[in-house]
Amino acid sequence: MTPRIDRLRASLEEPLLVTNPVNIYYLFGFKSSNAALLVEEDGVRLFTDFRYAEAARAIDGVEFEETKRALLWDLSERLSGPVGFEADFVSYTGYETLGAGSIELVPRRGLVERLRAVKDENELASIKRACEIADRMFERLAEERFVGRPEREIAWTIEQIFHDEGADAVAFESIVASGSNAARPHARATEREIRAGETVVIDTGCIVDGYTSDYTRTFVTGPVDGVIKEAYATVLTAQEAGLQAIRSGIAGVDADAAARRVVDETSFAGMFGHGLGHGLGLEVHEAPRMSTESTDTLMSGNVVTAEPGIYLEGRAGIRIEDNVVVTGDGIDNYTGFRKDLISVD
Repeated sequence: MTPRIDRLRASLEEPLLVTNPVNIYYLFGFKSSNAALLVEEDGVRLFTDFRYAEAARAIDGVEFEETKRALLWDLSERLSGPVGFEADFVSYTGYETLGAGSIELVPRRGLVERLRAVKDENELASIKRACEIADRMFERLAEERFVGRPEREIAWTIEQIFHDEGADAVAFESIVASGSNAARPHARATEREIRAGETVVIDTGCIVDGYTSDYTRTFVTGPVDGVIKEAYATVLTAQEAGLQAIRSGIAGVDADAAARRVVDETSFAGMFGHGLGHGLGLEVHEAPRMSTESTDTLMSGNVVTAEPGIYLEGRAGIRIEDNVVVTGDGIDNYTGFRKDLISVD
């Protein structure tokens, strides 16, 4: 058994049926769009259909069973007795299908995700490489011409640079948001041409060995007014407060509050509408979270983003985002790219 399986088994009260593909990959390195892993007291069974059978047979430490393509229906006939399932992943239809036979379904939440939240040395090394590539990408992007080019063209340039710098892929659809679009935290790159004298929010990341980076920097295209400069300085101060607060043992809600307090004590109060940050790993958004609604407590080995922002509706937006590793007495910041207000042509 792998150490990850041993740690998971220690938390189980009954066999656990893992169906989230990301969790299956984390536990055994097996990728499939149609697989399930049953973790039992005395072994692990891997189920998938003919398309993935050859790859499944090559996985060490599991007993492979080939199923029909209708995986959950097949499992409902194979399994019986109490079985935990991933309640945050299985749909209601999937729940009905699994429960049609003699399985006694027991909802379980976050069992594998809690393991994933604490990274080992190999995971940290992959994330660090993804961050180093993002640093190099931003260095090159800052030399690009912005004004007069559509946001989508800049997004494509980002993807090309990531490829040139050795990334496996982009981690998500890059956000390139200029002017009024920048006031939308999760804006999508559009055909809007970037103009002089506005902010451009770039939120992007890449994948290395399955692990992600997730950076945001805000550029300006020439001179901007004092309000935007003040908002940028406020976001930078808020981020520094958040970074200083992050450490093992702090509640996610308290880390968020440290950054949020800075913004709320200015004229920009109420304009930082999302959380301070989120976990980073095999997925761009995973546990733990730092927000006003967080119930998480940070632990050494967590990798989290720190990304406060201020959004001026219909006008501009500013967000600055770093990727950091939580340690016992603070953080190890994997983000190297500068954070002063950079003007691009």
